[in-house]
Amino acid sequence: LKPGAQDDFRVANFSEFIRARNETSATLGMLLAATAAIALLVGGIGIMNIMLVSVTERTREIGLRLAVGASQGDILMQFLVEAVTLCLIGSLFGVAIGVGSGELIKYLGDIPVRLNIPIIFIAISSAAFVGIFFGFYPARKASRLNPIDALRYE
Repeated sequence: LKPGAQDDFRVANFSEFIRARNETSATLGMLLAATAAIALLVGGIGIMNIMLVSVTERTREIGLRLAVGASQGDILMQFLVEAVTLCLIGSLFGVAIGVGSGELIKYLGDIPVRLNIPIIFIAISSAAFVGIFFGFYPARKASRLNPIDALRYE
C-alpha cells in the first residue's frame, strides 16, 4: 500500500474472539447455575409443604403406628422415603421431558444435540438430596408426635 492509501485488507485476531466467547460462556453458565439453584430451592420448599400436609392429615395413623410399637426411626424413615420418592419421580419426569425436547430439536431443527449421561445422574442425585434435605423436618416432626395426642387428633 502506498502511504495514505485506503486499506484493502483486514487483520483478524482470533484470540480476542475466543476470549469474548469464553467470557460469554462463563456468564451463561453462572446464570444457568443460579437458575437451577433457585428452582431446587423452590421445589424443595414445595416438597416440604406437601410433606407437612401429609403429616398433618395422617396424624392419627402415625399415632396408631407409634402406639403399636413403631419406633421414631421407623416413622422418620417412612416420611423421608416418601419425600425422596416424590423428588425422584419429579426428576425422572424432568429428565424425560429434557431428553424428549432435545430429540425433537435434533429432529425438527437439524441441530446436533448431545446427551450427557453424567449430568443426568447428577440431576437425579440432586433431586434425591433435595428430598432428604427438605423432607427431614416434616419426617422429624412426624416421628416426635406423642401417640396419645396423635390418636386424639381430629
